[in-house]
Amino acid sequence: MVKTKELSKDTRNKPVELHQAGKTESAIGKQLGVKKSTVGAIIRKWKTYKTTDNLHRSGAPRKISPRGFKMITRTVSKNPRTTRGGDLVNDLQRAGTKVTKATISNTLRHQGLKSCSARHVPLLKPVHVRARLKFAREHLDDPEEDWENVIWSDETKVELFGKNSTRRVWRRVNAELHPKNTIHTVKHGGGNIMLWGWFSAKGPGRLIRVKGRMNGAMYREILSENLLPSARALKMKRGWVFQQDNDPKHTARTTKEWLRKKHIKVLEWPSQSPDLNPIENLWRELKVCVAQRQPQNITALEEIC
Repeated sequence: MVKTKELSKDTRNKPVELHQAGKTESAIGKQLGVKKSTVGAIIRKWKTYKTTDNLHRSGAPRKISPRGFKMITRTVSKNPRTTRGGDLVNDLQRAGTKVTKATISNTLRHQGLKSCSARHVPLLKPVHVRARLKFAREHLDDPEEDWENVIWSDETKVELFGKNSTRRVWRRVNAELHPKNTIHTVKHGGGNIMLWGWFSAKGPGRLIRVKGRMNGAMYREILSENLLPSARALKMKRGWVFQQDNDPKHTARTTKEWLRKKHIKVLEWPSQSPDLNPIENLWRELKVCVAQRQPQNITALEEIC
């Protein structure tokens, strides 16, 4: 059915004025160049509602009944990993309602629910949860100046051809495999390098490539040759605090003794909490920038980092 053009407000009011003047619907239609049926509909609306304005339209009836709406909302609340096509569509179909995935998405969106990528978080045991909660409560009211005086440190692995970033491309249909539209991958990432680094509100410290397997002695050597000199170079305030995770080489007796002799205050850190360390955001930025430069060998990868 072809959608008809909506009449202006003045055009809708004119038939009423002429009708009140005693003219017939046929005469009004000929004078205004409008169908007789349209004139009749306008006059009937005016007689019934005392207006010629457009009335509220209810729209198409909902395909999902109130019962079905409650059912899918309850299902998604209990299990957020429920899929539209494999689960909800089939559940409604068994209940006698046939809908599309788009209808389900729109229905859930009206409830403030939308499909998102699940976040990756550490696997926490109850002891980890209690430790993290204790840490949060102890530092809840710390002033911003205290956090600006923290040095955040960590190690990370950067792969040569790893999935360091998601890249989007503009392409035509069926051109997804054109070399310009693809990202090259190789088995095992094509090699990688391990990096140790730190940063604070003052800026980033030195970035060190770790060759071989890091042990306690190597870690202490890295701290001695890089942490203290770069902290002085960035003019960290006196009494700055050093953050590290609970890796065995970090918590070894000899490492603790070295930190104590150097009068370095260490931030007590809850286990299994990489997501609390803001340096993870810096690593992400580094890996995205590396992927954009497209290094072709380990030497280039190290130079770009």
